[in-house]
Amino acid sequence: MIDIWLGLFAGTAFGFVIQRVGATNPQKMALAHLMQEPHIPQFMLLVVIFSATGLFFLDAAGDAVTRVLPISLVGTGLGGVIFGIGWGISGYCPGTCWAAVGEGRMDAIFTLLGGLAGAAAFAHLHESLIPILYMPTNMGQLTLADWFGHPAAALGFLIIFFGVGVWLIGRLWRQQDA
Repeated sequence: MIDIWLGLFAGTAFGFVIQRVGATNPQKMALAHLMQEPHIPQFMLLVVIFSATGLFFLDAAGDAVTRVLPISLVGTGLGGVIFGIGWGISGYCPGTCWAAVGEGRMDAIFTLLGGLAGAAAFAHLHESLIPILYMPTNMGQLTLADWFGHPAAALGFLIIFFGVGVWLIGRLWRQQDA
């Protein structure tokens, strides 16, 4: 039961943070996609850095529970395209959609309902889609830790790579505003 309360608290806190960043505003999301609003993409990259760092230390303490799913080029690629189309049409990703509903945005309610309907359809068709979309290009479980040989090296690479991304977004996207 404590896991549920901890998850509810973490989700609420994250929703508060993404609301404060402006990620619940579809207009700001559209500007971010047009490379005219740098704060949201910078925030996203920083979230990945902080999450990976937290997961690294939880794993080192023996408290992390992770499940690495195999990568499928077609399944992941098609899912990414569908995700991007939905994000472009609605102005919300699945995380920001929930926070926008909490903020009282009516358009986010319809986005949330559409996302739930899509998830239900995928769950219903999952067993049929696996052999068609997933298995032909299944590459197995790939992780940065496997590539670098040690989780600390992978975390260091991720922090540097995404940190450079945060810096570049700030430099290049702000130059377009001037």
